[in-house]
Amino acid sequence: MSIPLRQAVRVGAYIVRQRLRGRKRFPLVLMLEPLFRCNLACAGCGKIQHPPAILRQQLSPEECFRAAEECGAPVVSIAGGEPLLHPQIDAIVAGLVARKKFVYLCTNALLLEKALPKFTPSPYLTFSVHLDGLRERHDQLVCRQGVFDIAVRAIKAAKAAGFRVTTNTTVFDGDSPQELRRFFDFVATLGVDGMMVSPGYSYEKAPDQEHFLAREQTQALFRQALANPKKAWKFNHSPFFLEFLQGRRHYPCTPWGNPNFSVLGWQRPCYLLADGYAKSFEELMRDTPWERYGTGRDPRCANCMVHCGYEPTAVVDSLSSPAKMLKAALAALR
Repeated sequence: MSIPLRQAVRVGAYIVRQRLRGRKRFPLVLMLEPLFRCNLACAGCGKIQHPPAILRQQLSPEECFRAAEECGAPVVSIAGGEPLLHPQIDAIVAGLVARKKFVYLCTNALLLEKALPKFTPSPYLTFSVHLDGLRERHDQLVCRQGVFDIAVRAIKAAKAAGFRVTTNTTVFDGDSPQELRRFFDFVATLGVDGMMVSPGYSYEKAPDQEHFLAREQTQALFRQALANPKKAWKFNHSPFFLEFLQGRRHYPCTPWGNPNFSVLGWQRPCYLLADGYAKSFEELMRDTPWERYGTGRDPRCANCMVHCGYEPTAVVDSLSSPAKMLKAALAALR
């Protein structure tokens, strides 16, 4: 595993405090979307399908800081849209880092190399670069030629400048275990600090609705792709989440684990489903009918195995017994 020890300790201590306070539902990662605009039109993403009036909106740094403080999660994932299109993204990142949040700035990297001077390397900042496969596959999925090469150059430039960098990969129908293993091999040569991987989810507004994986397909694919993993592969995930993807563990979804805040407010119930918005984090937690969501409850959740719903379950589970804590600690140290 490649989760930094500092982050693992902070998140673990945070979970223990929540349990000591008797809280059954608490967030681990704030998924912050300061804008929906993007410089790509990926077939599997529905974010840029919002009306032009919404695409023109963006959160101010103060709104981002208020959301982070209101939520209280130790980790903030800045997504979108493309966050580097936000004119104050450097101020947003700096403010969150100053608050000792572990920030993952998710980017397609088209603007990353040019933007690097705006940021300062920090153990609290990671650039999470979108790579959905090797050159041909990635460019096909983002619907533009040449993006893969730009992203790879940006990764190398960011690492050379002293930044922490991970990759973020969404897996779709049509990906093969052999292709994924070749992709993991290639990413390992880039010297990144970790890889994040998750099956895609059928966004309601996504232009392409034909290539999302069913649950059984996801498990079969990851069982083969992650069989006999190589030492060079570093995943920025709980080992229990990777076992869940392979069907070796069975978890319920905890949609409150990664709450989403955007220009529209706090999204119910999660980053992927939009069943209305709350005006505050307290309202989101108090008034959302959480018991209605998840596999076996809501038909829309039947095939979902996405990290934003299941990684929090896996992380909390890793602290549920001394044996699991030891396994997670050994994975992090490796």
